[in-house]
Amino acid sequence: MVHESAIVYSERPPLVKEPERLEAFLKELPLEPGVYFMKDGRDQILYIGKSKKLRNRVRSYFRDTHRHMPRIAMMVMQIVEIEFIVTDTEAEALALEANLIKQHQPHFNVLLKDDKKYPYLCITWSEDYPRMFVTRKRRKNLKDRYYGPYVDAGLLRRTLSIAKRTFPLRQRPQPLFRDRPCLNYDIGRCPGVCQELISPEDYHKTVQRVAMVFQGRTDELVNALTQQMEKAAEDLRFEQAALLRDQIQGLERLTAHQKVALPDDTVSRDAIALSSDEQFACIQLFQIRAGRLVGRLGFNADAQAGTRGEILQRVLEAHYQMVEPIEIPAEILVQHELPEGDILAEYLTQRRGRKVAIEVPQRQTKAELVDMVERNAQYELVRTQRVADRNAQAMQDLAEALDLPDQPKRIEGYDISHIQGSDAVASQVVFVDGMPAKQHYRHYKIKNPEVRAGHSDDFASMAEVIRRRFRRYAADPDKQRVGNPDWPDLVMIDGGKGQLSAVVEVLRELNLLADLHVVSLAKKREEIFLPGESLPVSTEAEQPGVQLLRRLRDEAHRFAVSFHRKKRSDRMRRSRLSDIPGLGQHRQKELLAAFRSIDYIREAPTEQLAQVPGIGPHMAQQIYNYFHPNANSDGAIATVESASAASVESQSG
Repeated sequence: MVHESAIVYSERPPLVKEPERLEAFLKELPLEPGVYFMKDGRDQILYIGKSKKLRNRVRSYFRDTHRHMPRIAMMVMQIVEIEFIVTDTEAEALALEANLIKQHQPHFNVLLKDDKKYPYLCITWSEDYPRMFVTRKRRKNLKDRYYGPYVDAGLLRRTLSIAKRTFPLRQRPQPLFRDRPCLNYDIGRCPGVCQELISPEDYHKTVQRVAMVFQGRTDELVNALTQQMEKAAEDLRFEQAALLRDQIQGLERLTAHQKVALPDDTVSRDAIALSSDEQFACIQLFQIRAGRLVGRLGFNADAQAGTRGEILQRVLEAHYQMVEPIEIPAEILVQHELPEGDILAEYLTQRRGRKVAIEVPQRQTKAELVDMVERNAQYELVRTQRVADRNAQAMQDLAEALDLPDQPKRIEGYDISHIQGSDAVASQVVFVDGMPAKQHYRHYKIKNPEVRAGHSDDFASMAEVIRRRFRRYAADPDKQRVGNPDWPDLVMIDGGKGQLSAVVEVLRELNLLADLHVVSLAKKREEIFLPGESLPVSTEAEQPGVQLLRRLRDEAHRFAVSFHRKKRSDRMRRSRLSDIPGLGQHRQKELLAAFRSIDYIREAPTEQLAQVPGIGPHMAQQIYNYFHPNANSDGAIATVESASAASVESQSG
């Protein structure tokens, strides 16, 4: 049971600037478990936290603020109001905090870094016929399930490949043929999903079996399949028994050579450990089921985010909030004592429906297992340090080459893509600490009416993009620029002196040129130009800073070209349909959703076209006549209308 309360103030200065109001509010906070919300002046949630005693936890943010980490100090300076929800138990507060963080995604709740190098396996349960694929980006559909992130991408792909050879699953993201299944159906690799030769219910059962592999329940699945095989053999269904035998053998090959020497191989357990320096914390989580290592997951965190125990606690909370209850193991081995381990154990026990134990092993086999996990975390930390050192060297070299006051932590790159002015777009890519920060990438559609098919203007296009990106800073002169996480330390324009001059003119109009460092990188000779300089900067093509700019430029080009191709493809797909009278955007979308391509629409008979939502017999005939101008219109219409009448009669009968 929860009880919600809030203290809302009409004035909007930060609480730290009004000590009397802050102290009055803190005295009203209860000494009970619950969840608290930190909000800024725009009513945006900055942070969501939980506590056994709300008053003590919230008060700690405003004591000895000079000792806070930079991230927390920045947050405290922005807090304008605080809301809270009182719960009955600490475990209830943990569960509520997890749901609220998942719902609101507060900026300062990001303990784990947005690390794109580890892939996930996604199963799209939101679809009638779920797809299974490897991805590095989690989507927001709550029905889809993600397993991972997996450290060994090769092993993940091999596992998925074996699963697709062992079980009849859809093999292609899109159908190869419109009216018949492909070869995968004939050889038993696919159950004919594209032609709906299997019901969604039966296909879901097959996918649920495969999901058990990625949940670490392979032995449970093998036992179930063995029982089904024996039953099929007893009933003389030898073909079905042989199919089940092949699936069992495939699963046994999948788990071969993964044995971990543990005395009790009947207990499912996870082991977690980290290795850290002053900057990075690399965490490894080993999933062991029935004595076999079935998964090795990796996470990165800010080493200054808390003690080692606090970091492990937050990693475990974040991980187990995203998994199914059946995936939670009975035992969790941790490297360090968790500050709220009893609360986490109670929460996981409630989710799993059975007891979950969290322990710090001190000796014998379990301790050796945690040591092994820690060694893997140390190797990952060394790799992370090596990449960070390379990027730091590149940023320092770039700062010296361009005479910047500090290392450029955030660098933005811009590029334009079009074909002779058609489908003109722009890209904004962001590197933070020398690494791509894809959550900050942006696309722009060029709105300038002068930029059209047959007439391109890269100078005007780049000027438009820069104006749209930075105009909010010109509209609000008091808005913080330097030191703002959204404000770049360096802007790189893909182009020569012409593009750079157009951008400089825009920034001068916005009165931002003095605060912003801008350069351009010409493709032909890899030359770097500064505003107001006729000659390029004296650099070597292979020095670290120039290589960093080239990586940024190539990423901006890739991102712009991919968006341009998508926009052009969408236009070409719709251009021919737009010529059909009476066929609006909504009906075009319905047709493309049903047939996937213009070629399938052109080949479809009128009866099949008329079955698409929103397409009646007459519109189906218009579409057919457009692609087949020599067809007999009257006969086709009669065929469609008679088919529709027959369908109505059969339904009424």
